Amino acid sequence: MIVTTLLILQISVFCTTIYLHRTKTHRALELHPAVGLLMHLHLSVFTGIVPRQWAAVHRKHHHFSDQEGDPHSPRIYGLWTVLFGNYYFYKKEAANLEVVRKYTPDWKNDLLDGLPFMEWAGLVGLGVFMLLFGLIWGPVAWLAHAVLYVLLNATINSVCHMIGYRNFDNGATNLQWVAWITAGEGLHNNHHEHPTSALFALRGREVDPAWPVVRVLVRLGLAKVQPLPLARAAA
Repeated sequence: MIVTTLLILQISVFCTTIYLHRTKTHRALELHPAVGLLMHLHLSVFTGIVPRQWAAVHRKHHHFSDQEGDPHSPRIYGLWTVLFGNYYFYKKEAANLEVVRKYTPDWKNDLLDGLPFMEWAGLVGLGVFMLLFGLIWGPVAWLAHAVLYVLLNATINSVCHMIGYRNFDNGATNLQWVAWITAGEGLHNNHHEHPTSALFALRGREVDPAWPVVRVLVRLGLAKVQPLPLARAAA
């Protein structure tokens, strides 16, 4: 049960960084519609995220990074508050229709966007866990997945703005150990410097675990990548 739950969690993490973050929010990637649809479906079922809302909140975060207006800055609200309250901060902004409209005017719906039953897709995820692990352990595994997923995202928004090293002069930080468990998202300082880069590892021995997946998709003709920063263009 533990291994399967962690596997589903890692798929959720990879879908978040490749589909939600690098593709839909920053346009660093262009995914084949079928790939994007599958990732969207996975996230809807196992996380309940609405992609347009996620993109809007994250774009607002970049707009006001660590300044007044940032939806979840630990420098404003405190590290522990954001670490354990990130879900609240996210839901508060995601529910604001004005924020969603303002920060995603370029949004193009896919086949799943806007479907009324997608609001209940998370119940399908609960059903999947119950089918896998039974009526008792299924909900336990589902809850574990939810808590770990929320904490991983919260770690990026809190710890990776307070603790770690910086390659560039911005408020975010890099932590390779966080990058290992968040498919590269822990290289947050690099990302804030080059938000439209599909590659987050830019210096030295940094490793972006999502990058090999992106390269496979590119070689299969299932993705296109925007030009990389000069720092790694020759890599």
